[in-house]
Amino acid sequence: MTATTKRMPVAFIPHGGGPWPFVDLGWGDKADEDKLAAYLRNLSQLPETPPKALLVISAHWEEGVPTVMTSEHPPMLYDYYGFPPESYQITWPAPGNPALAARVRELLEGAGFKTAEDAQRGYDHGTFVPLKLAYPNADVPTVQLSLKRGLNPEEHLAMGRALAPLRDEGVFIIGSGMTYHNMRGFNNPMTQAISETFDAWLRETGAMEPAERDKRLAQWAYAPMAREVHPREEHLIPMMVIAGAAGEDRGSVAYAANLLGVKISAYHFG
Repeated sequence: MTATTKRMPVAFIPHGGGPWPFVDLGWGDKADEDKLAAYLRNLSQLPETPPKALLVISAHWEEGVPTVMTSEHPPMLYDYYGFPPESYQITWPAPGNPALAARVRELLEGAGFKTAEDAQRGYDHGTFVPLKLAYPNADVPTVQLSLKRGLNPEEHLAMGRALAPLRDEGVFIIGSGMTYHNMRGFNNPMTQAISETFDAWLRETGAMEPAERDKRLAQWAYAPMAREVHPREEHLIPMMVIAGAAGEDRGSVAYAANLLGVKISAYHFG
């Protein structure tokens, strides 16, 4: 790390749903939606110095091995359906970064992971929705990294640990998911208490001494209400990568509020 390079933080963020907030979906309380949008707009202010690049781990991409986007000009991937036509006209033309993609592969393979690359993959809504708010000028080179199929939490913690050197190379690592993701539970009056129970466990876990934090995250499925909140865990697993990359940094709750009748939160480390 040079004298002019400050270690980047890492963040696990909620990305909302579908093309929100760029299309009025009329889903829930507008005040709640505005709070989340305001948090995401301020995300670019988290690093004390502007990042050289962004590495995003989105809940919406799974592959057999960790896979990186390598296009210099990634297209849009509208990985949702059933929304108004304007939902498929949203743009976020951030440049890719093939050199960063290669560096990600180097670090992961050095830690024993097999990896792959995808020159055709575009930005999915786990990336372009929150980052269009945080970086509206789309001027920071961005690479997406997939989850590894099977969604093993310990493997994803290890992926994060392997990627931690990027923090000293000017890369802002972002995990994009949701701390609550049970489609049957949104806007259900019976769900609020369930979401709050799991969210309280996650807040406590994120602030723990790092070794204990990672141990608990690896066993997240035994947390209270875990499977009620995450019947399938793809929206939580990006947090494992972020916690791994956090190293000895303790987490803090950067955002906690209701959305669509459930409690959701965001975590910053470093």
